[in-house]
Amino acid sequence: MFSIFRRLAGIVMLALPLSVLAAEGMVTVKSNHSADATADKLEAVLEEKGMTVMNRINHTAGADKAGLELRPTEVVIFGNPKVGTPLMQCAQSVAIDLPQKALIWEDSEGVVWLGYNDPEYLKQRHNIEGCDGVIEKVKGALAGFAKAATE
Repeated sequence: MFSIFRRLAGIVMLALPLSVLAAEGMVTVKSNHSADATADKLEAVLEEKGMTVMNRINHTAGADKAGLELRPTEVVIFGNPKVGTPLMQCAQSVAIDLPQKALIWEDSEGVVWLGYNDPEYLKQRHNIEGCDGVIEKVKGALAGFAKAATE
C-alpha cells in the first residue's frame, strides 16, 4: 500500500509544471524576461490594476554600494487597503506580512524568477478561518500579477 502511495506521489510531482513551484510558503514563477524587465512589468501591471506600489528595493544596488556582488535581486512592495483590510479583519496578525511583496531574482543559472508569499501559507501561519473567499481572491490576484509580469 505504501509503495502505491509513493508511486502516485511521484507521478503527481512529475506532473507539476516546473515553472510554478510552491515551497516553504512561497510561490515562484519562472520569468521569460530579465530581472529588471520583470520588475518593470510587475510594477506596471500592479498600477494598472489599482494597486499602490509603495517601494521597489534593488538589493543588487545596495550590495554594490557595500562593495559586494549580488546577482539581480529586487523586491517590489505593494498593496491596496481594499484587499489587505479584509485579510486583517480575518486575522490581524497577518498585518506583519502586509503589504504584499514580490521578489524578483536571477539564479546561478541565469534564470529569472518571481516569488511571492503563498496565501495558503499565510492562512496557516495566522490561523485564518472562515475567510476562504478572501484568501482565494488574493491567491487569484497574485497569480494574475505574476503571470502578467513573467510571460
